[in-house]
Amino acid sequence: MSTTLNSYDVLTNSNIAFGTSGARGLVSDFTHDVCAAFTHAFISVMQASSKLTQLALAIDNRPSSYTMAMACAQAAKQANIEVIFYGVVPTPALAYVAMQQGIPCIMVTGSHIPFDRNGLKFYRAEGEISKQDEQDILNAHVEFNAITDIPSLSANSEASTQYIARYTSLYSNKPLMGKRIGIYEHSSASRDLYHHIFTTLGAEVITLERTDTFVPIDTEAVAEEDRQKARAWAQQYQLNAIFSTDGDGDRPLLADEHGEWLRGDILGLLCAQALEVEALAVPVSCNTAIELTKRFKQVIRTKIGSPYVIAAFDTLKNQYRSFAGFEANGGFLLGSDIAVGDKVLKSLPTRDAVLPAIIALTASMTEPLSKSVNVLPKRITASDRIKNFATERSKAIIANAAKAPQQFVLALGYTQKIISNINQTDGLRITFNDGDIIHLRPSGNAPELRCYAESNVEQHALDYVNNTLLKLQTL
Repeated sequence: MSTTLNSYDVLTNSNIAFGTSGARGLVSDFTHDVCAAFTHAFISVMQASSKLTQLALAIDNRPSSYTMAMACAQAAKQANIEVIFYGVVPTPALAYVAMQQGIPCIMVTGSHIPFDRNGLKFYRAEGEISKQDEQDILNAHVEFNAITDIPSLSANSEASTQYIARYTSLYSNKPLMGKRIGIYEHSSASRDLYHHIFTTLGAEVITLERTDTFVPIDTEAVAEEDRQKARAWAQQYQLNAIFSTDGDGDRPLLADEHGEWLRGDILGLLCAQALEVEALAVPVSCNTAIELTKRFKQVIRTKIGSPYVIAAFDTLKNQYRSFAGFEANGGFLLGSDIAVGDKVLKSLPTRDAVLPAIIALTASMTEPLSKSVNVLPKRITASDRIKNFATERSKAIIANAAKAPQQFVLALGYTQKIISNINQTDGLRITFNDGDIIHLRPSGNAPELRCYAESNVEQHALDYVNNTLLKLQTL
């Protein structure tokens, strides 16, 4: 006889928490019953507003993702919901196909965090769930039977097919003809799609370093090893650009012809400019070059996390014909339909890696990608994080710093710096009177303390990050 469980009790005791995008935690804590509790609670929240008969499901390449998906599928079956399993696909591909079908979906992914962790991302039929939806899921009380058996799943290819067509059908010509592009495949969930997309658009593609071992690529804190690889590949293969993503394919990495990785918000800015987007919503951590370009009628600054960017779209949609958002990690969110040449690209209000890369590359057809970057206002951002740094410790440091910011700055060793502005939208963002910026916040996805810095001089930005993180480990 099956044990009856309650979703609220299971989730309350699960050690799993919602971060900046989705629920994240240790694989060992994502038991069958925890996955089932999330699924039942999510279905309950969706059914509160509309009748639900189908649910889309997909995974990344993490070793634990398939088992978690099977548990989610079994829970949906208990709730009499048909599951369409799309296999290993990028998160935006799942979100896009589900939106076209008008059904909600669950993506099993931990994005860029280490392989001993994983997560679940949830989408309504119209896009990402809100922060209120997250609370409703955690507070739902749904009784269900403990999971004792999990079904094998057969993958449907439609999500991959539609995602490829979204971009390959956008142009009547081959806009990347003459470009030689390296694809750093590693273990990305979308690695099987990119070769097709870029070659169809005319590029010569060189595939680089595919691996069966999961690689936790963090597009906001690119490892020095990956920096060196990109420089070497660019020279060895005479590449015009190198493209890659994080684990679930919603955050891009794009390197120029020298193998220098572009910051994600700079790539987002290039894309938004080329698309002639009227208004933007971006997290507070994004580069201030966005405003300095004076290319946008309005820029809303939000807390960090795609749900906050999407929430700001509600303000923009009533005032502007076209609007979008992007994050410091590079994920681009298209809030409105937009014209690309003589075609219309449908909105996709979730992070996407392919759109900003394609638009930036096609916009720079007559010049090197580095030149497109160099004409932007010169504001350099650097970022890194301390791994395995307790979230409560991060919060305590930031809270104390906010109470006495000038004293905190002195403790970091910046004795000549004068504070001109304090911003606590998300963490603590300190702007000095010379325009330099230090921004601290705990990661929303893992026990890490992140530091962002911005300056007109690259070395200054790097020094701020390195020195600040070094000092913080002794506080």
